Amino acid sequence: MQRGSDRLSAHRDDEMKHELQGLLRSGHPTRTAEWHDPEPVADDDPEVAGGPVLPGRGPGRLEALRLELGRLLGRTSFPAAPAALAGALRERSAPDGLVDRVAALPPDTTFGTASELARALIGDHESGEQE
Repeated sequence: MQRGSDRLSAHRDDEMKHELQGLLRSGHPTRTAEWHDPEPVADDDPEVAGGPVLPGRGPGRLEALRLELGRLLGRTSFPAAPAALAGALRERSAPDGLVDRVAALPPDTTFGTASELARALIGDHESGEQE
């Protein structure tokens, strides 16, 4: 047994090893009191600084809108007309501004991808502002 400048007793050292054993084996926190653990950032957290992603001009707005539409609609929603896409967005609790813009697109068009829809929304939004 080692005697010296150890701060903890051998008994406490064994207790700490036992407490950490679950964490070391599982790779994630195992505490029952969750307030001890930091809350991870979720992938679907809204952009707090910029608000919800809506059609608009600016650097990267097309890409951000395309990603948001892809996240909300997925692959199964395409190809579809604006009315069907607006309904799918409503079901998935998309921002009202985005749903309204999609519903306002010409009803005779069909969109095959989120990129096509994003380009139509950005183009529609920019032409509406220039008038």
